[in-house]
Amino acid sequence: MNLEIRPLRRQLGMSLQAVAEASGLTRSYLSKVERGLCVPSIAAALKIAAALGVDVARLFGGESARAPVTLVRRDARLKLQRDGADGASMLEALAAEAGPKRMLPFVVTPPREFARGPHLSGHAGEEFLFVLKGRVEIAFPGRTESLRAGDAIYFDAMVPHRLRSIGSVQASALVVISGGEGPGV
Repeated sequence: MNLEIRPLRRQLGMSLQAVAEASGLTRSYLSKVERGLCVPSIAAALKIAAALGVDVARLFGGESARAPVTLVRRDARLKLQRDGADGASMLEALAAEAGPKRMLPFVVTPPREFARGPHLSGHAGEEFLFVLKGRVEIAFPGRTESLRAGDAIYFDAMVPHRLRSIGSVQASALVVISGGEGPGV
Protein backbone atom coordinates (compact mmCIF):
# COMPACT_ATOMS: atom_id res chain seq x y z
CA MET A 1 0.00 0.00 0.00
CA ASN A 2 1.32 3.43 -0.92
CA LEU A 3 0.70 6.22 1.54
CA GLU A 4 -0.17 9.67 0.23
CA ILE A 5 3.16 11.22 1.26
CA ARG A 6 4.59 12.14 -2.17
CA PRO A 7 1.48 13.98 -3.41
CA LEU A 8 1.14 15.82 -0.11
CA ARG A 9 4.77 16.92 0.09
CA ARG A 10 4.75 17.99 -3.57
CA GLN A 11 1.55 19.95 -3.00
CA LEU A 12 3.32 21.68 -0.10
CA GLY A 13 6.45 22.24 -2.19
CA MET A 14 8.62 20.20 0.18
CA SER A 15 11.56 18.06 -0.88
CA LEU A 16 12.10 14.60 0.54
CA GLN A 17 15.12 15.99 2.39
CA ALA A 18 13.01 18.76 3.96
CA VAL A 19 10.50 16.19 5.25
CA ALA A 20 13.38 14.07 6.55
CA GLU A 21 14.84 17.01 8.46
CA ALA A 22 11.47 18.09 9.84
CA SER A 23 10.51 14.56 10.91
CA GLY A 24 13.86 13.31 12.17
CA LEU A 25 13.60 10.30 9.83
CA THR A 26 16.12 9.47 7.14
CA ARG A 27 15.62 10.44 3.52
CA SER A 28 16.18 6.83 2.39
CA TYR A 29 13.55 5.54 4.84
CA LEU A 30 11.01 8.13 3.66
CA SER A 31 11.74 7.21 0.04
CA LYS A 32 10.97 3.55 0.81
CA VAL A 33 7.72 4.55 2.53
CA GLU A 34 6.73 6.74 -0.44
CA ARG A 35 7.37 3.88 -2.87
CA GLY A 36 5.40 1.38 -0.76
CA LEU A 37 8.49 -0.70 0.05
CA CYS A 38 7.89 -0.39 3.80
CA VAL A 39 5.06 0.60 6.11
CA PRO A 40 5.89 3.13 8.82
CA SER A 41 5.26 2.48 12.47
CA ILE A 42 2.60 4.59 14.15
CA ALA A 43 5.37 6.71 15.69
CA ALA A 44 6.94 7.29 12.25
CA ALA A 45 3.55 8.07 10.65
CA LEU A 46 2.89 10.67 13.36
CA LYS A 47 6.31 12.27 12.72
CA ILE A 48 5.72 12.37 8.96
CA ALA A 49 2.26 13.91 9.41
CA ALA A 50 3.63 16.54 11.82
CA ALA A 51 6.46 17.37 9.37
CA LEU A 52 3.88 17.86 6.60
CA GLY A 53 1.52 19.74 8.94
CA VAL A 54 -1.42 17.43 8.25
CA ASP A 55 -3.65 15.04 10.13
CA VAL A 56 -2.17 11.53 10.06
CA ALA A 57 -5.35 10.31 8.33
CA ARG A 58 -4.30 12.33 5.25
CA LEU A 59 -1.31 10.00 4.84
CA PHE A 60 -3.74 7.12 4.39
CA GLY A 61 -5.88 9.00 1.87
CA GLY A 62 -8.43 10.22 4.42
CA GLU A 63 -10.29 13.44 3.87
CA SER A 64 -9.31 16.53 5.79
CA ALA A 65 -12.88 17.64 6.48
CA ARG A 66 -14.46 16.39 9.68
CA ALA A 67 -17.54 14.24 9.15
CA PRO A 68 -19.93 14.20 12.12
CA VAL A 69 -20.07 10.38 12.00
CA THR A 70 -17.58 7.95 10.47
CA LEU A 71 -18.58 4.29 10.27
CA VAL A 72 -15.97 1.62 9.53
CA ARG A 73 -17.19 -1.93 8.91
CA ARG A 74 -14.97 -4.84 9.96
CA ASP A 75 -14.13 -5.78 6.37
CA ALA A 76 -13.44 -2.15 5.40
CA ARG A 77 -10.64 -1.46 7.90
CA LEU A 78 -7.45 -0.06 6.42
CA LYS A 79 -4.91 -2.86 6.97
CA LEU A 80 -1.18 -2.18 7.16
CA GLN A 81 1.25 -5.06 7.55
CA ARG A 82 4.75 -4.33 8.80
CA ASP A 83 7.08 -7.19 7.90
CA GLY A 84 10.45 -7.69 9.48
CA ALA A 85 12.98 -10.30 10.47
CA ASP A 86 11.20 -10.53 13.80
CA GLY A 87 7.80 -11.37 12.29
CA ALA A 88 4.86 -9.37 11.01
CA SER A 89 2.80 -6.84 12.87
CA MET A 90 -0.64 -5.96 11.52
CA LEU A 91 -2.25 -2.57 12.13
CA GLU A 92 -5.90 -1.98 11.27
CA ALA A 93 -6.92 1.67 11.28
CA LEU A 94 -10.40 2.10 12.70
CA ALA A 95 -11.06 5.71 11.68
CA ALA A 96 -8.65 6.59 8.87
CA GLU A 97 -11.39 8.33 6.90
CA ALA A 98 -12.41 10.58 9.79
CA GLY A 99 -11.11 14.12 9.39
CA PRO A 100 -8.88 15.90 11.89
CA LYS A 101 -9.24 14.06 15.15
CA ARG A 102 -7.83 13.98 18.65
CA MET A 103 -7.63 10.19 18.79
CA LEU A 104 -6.02 7.62 16.50
CA PRO A 105 -7.73 4.25 17.11
CA PHE A 106 -6.51 1.00 15.60
CA VAL A 107 -6.31 -2.73 16.23
CA VAL A 108 -2.79 -4.10 16.44
CA THR A 109 -1.71 -7.70 16.02
CA PRO A 110 1.80 -7.58 17.51
CA PRO A 111 4.66 -9.75 16.28
CA ARG A 112 5.83 -12.77 18.29
CA GLU A 113 9.20 -11.13 18.98
CA PHE A 114 10.17 -7.60 19.91
CA ALA A 115 11.58 -5.52 17.07
CA ARG A 116 15.30 -6.12 16.66
CA GLY A 117 17.74 -3.78 18.30
CA PRO A 118 18.05 -2.37 21.78
CA HIS A 119 16.00 0.74 21.09
CA LEU A 120 12.48 1.30 22.29
CA SER A 121 10.54 4.11 20.65
CA GLY A 122 8.05 6.65 21.88
CA HIS A 123 5.88 9.27 20.21
CA ALA A 124 3.85 12.33 21.11
CA GLY A 125 0.61 11.98 23.04
CA GLU A 126 -0.92 9.44 25.35
CA GLU A 127 -1.66 5.80 24.57
CA PHE A 128 -4.34 3.39 25.72
CA LEU A 129 -4.04 -0.34 24.97
CA PHE A 130 -6.81 -2.87 25.67
CA VAL A 131 -6.04 -6.55 25.01
CA LEU A 132 -8.82 -8.13 22.95
CA LYS A 133 -7.34 -11.62 22.54
CA GLY A 134 -4.29 -13.54 23.74
CA ARG A 135 -1.47 -12.07 25.81
CA VAL A 136 0.65 -9.00 25.13
CA GLU A 137 3.98 -8.10 26.65
CA ILE A 138 4.81 -4.38 26.65
CA ALA A 139 8.34 -3.26 27.48
CA PHE A 140 9.28 0.14 28.89
CA PRO A 141 12.76 1.19 30.04
CA GLY A 142 13.38 -0.80 33.21
CA ARG A 143 9.89 -2.35 33.28
CA THR A 144 7.98 -5.01 31.35
CA GLU A 145 4.28 -5.76 31.80
CA SER A 146 2.33 -8.81 30.70
CA LEU A 147 -1.35 -8.25 29.88
CA ARG A 148 -4.11 -10.78 29.22
CA ALA A 149 -7.40 -10.43 27.35
CA GLY A 150 -9.46 -7.82 29.18
CA ASP A 151 -6.42 -6.03 30.68
CA ALA A 152 -5.69 -2.41 29.79
CA ILE A 153 -2.77 -0.03 30.15
CA TYR A 154 -2.69 3.76 29.76
CA PHE A 155 0.60 5.66 29.54
CA ASP A 156 2.47 8.72 28.32
CA ALA A 157 3.43 7.67 24.79
CA MET A 158 6.68 9.65 25.00
CA VAL A 159 7.92 6.87 27.29
CA PRO A 160 9.76 4.51 24.92
CA HIS A 161 7.90 1.23 24.48
CA ARG A 162 7.42 -1.82 22.26
CA LEU A 163 5.11 -4.80 22.38
CA ARG A 164 4.85 -8.39 21.30
CA SER A 165 2.41 -11.28 21.39
CA ILE A 166 3.24 -14.00 23.91
CA GLY A 167 1.70 -17.42 24.48
CA SER A 168 0.10 -19.85 22.06
CA VAL A 169 -2.72 -17.54 20.87
CA GLN A 170 -1.82 -14.66 18.53
CA ALA A 171 -2.74 -11.52 20.47
CA SER A 172 -4.70 -8.52 19.25
CA ALA A 173 -5.31 -5.25 21.05
CA LEU A 174 -7.27 -2.05 20.63
CA VAL A 175 -4.86 0.89 20.77
CA VAL A 176 -5.90 4.53 20.95
CA ILE A 177 -3.32 7.30 20.67
CA SER A 178 -4.37 10.78 21.72
CA GLY A 179 -2.98 14.25 22.12
CA GLY A 180 -0.26 14.37 19.48
CA GLU A 181 1.27 17.61 18.25
CA GLY A 182 0.22 19.45 15.13
CA PRO A 183 -3.22 19.86 13.56
CA GLY A 184 -4.39 16.42 14.67
CA VAL A 185 -3.11 12.94 15.36
